[in-house]
Amino acid sequence: MTQIIKTLVPLKRNLSVLEILQYTVLISLVLYFGKTLFIPLSFSLLISFILYPICKWLEKKGINKMVSILLAISTIFILLGAVTFLFFTQIASFLQEWQTFKVKFSESFVQLCGFLEAKYGINTDDLYELPKNMINGSGSQIFGFLMNMAYSMSMSAFFLIIIPVFSTLILYYREMLTNVLYKLFPSEKTASIHEILIETIHSYYNFVKGMLLVYLIVGILNSVGLAIIGIPHPIMFGFIASILTFIPYAGIIISSLLPIAVSWVTFDSMWYPVGVILVFAFVQLLEGNIIFPLAVGNRLKINPLVIIIVIIAGGILWGAAGMILFIPFISIIKLIADRSDSLKTLSLLLGSDSPVKKKRNWFLRKKVT
Repeated sequence: MTQIIKTLVPLKRNLSVLEILQYTVLISLVLYFGKTLFIPLSFSLLISFILYPICKWLEKKGINKMVSILLAISTIFILLGAVTFLFFTQIASFLQEWQTFKVKFSESFVQLCGFLEAKYGINTDDLYELPKNMINGSGSQIFGFLMNMAYSMSMSAFFLIIIPVFSTLILYYREMLTNVLYKLFPSEKTASIHEILIETIHSYYNFVKGMLLVYLIVGILNSVGLAIIGIPHPIMFGFIASILTFIPYAGIIISSLLPIAVSWVTFDSMWYPVGVILVFAFVQLLEGNIIFPLAVGNRLKINPLVIIIVIIAGGILWGAAGMILFIPFISIIKLIADRSDSLKTLSLLLGSDSPVKKKRNWFLRKKVT
């Protein structure tokens, strides 16, 4: 196996389009049929990347290696459990009001049809059955999506058991695993591989830490803005919008549809939906120009087109878990490509550099300094 990899690594010839397609299909098949193993293993690997600097810091303080790992993993899973519990609580509260929401939506739709018929003479007979069909199907679809997203975040009982075990073992045997990684490459590449590995772990740790801070700040700002204008369940809507911002452009549009509809039928006024749009637009403006550049210092600048393609591919191969996992994977690939001369073309393909963004970041740096 080692000799095969050593033979492939220094390969200089360009791959043909057919060979690239063959490798893509082969990797996709392996990922699809092996997802029962690869999904928990991928979550565990990413969690290990995040917890490695914390474990290293605890070990330098004189704490036993296994104790440090258990402390770090216990802390992160307690926090995830608390967030999941709060999310389920918000969804359960919203479900209790769904019947009232359906009635109000039907009444508002009938009023709209009457207005169109009286004002413009539009025949709306066929439209009167539309809200019933929409609501009867939309209730299960909307909440099915929310529950599936929450389920994917909390995962199944099997994943909840195996992921901490995998994470613990990866962190405990990290020296052995890195030595095996070094052996897979020629000896003259060891120093370079070590540097790339360390920089990737620390850059990814700082990136995730910054992104969590961005999601928290954006979620709080969304929730406060929605609460000020009186939208029900502002915390749920605010943090769903915050989380979905990882989907470029489309995320904020998707997340705003439900609070806009709820505000419209709840208050029977167009000013509240307009208020929701203004809140999300203002927070998005702050997130894109101030919060994200300042919170995520070493931003990866991944092409939005690549992100959307990766999300779709992840959803096809691994479902909701793939949509979550494939973004960090492409981020790590981007980090490695940035530090490898042979992967500069890939780095350019994944990257997203524009004069506007450079000017904006320069302005922010001037303000900070």
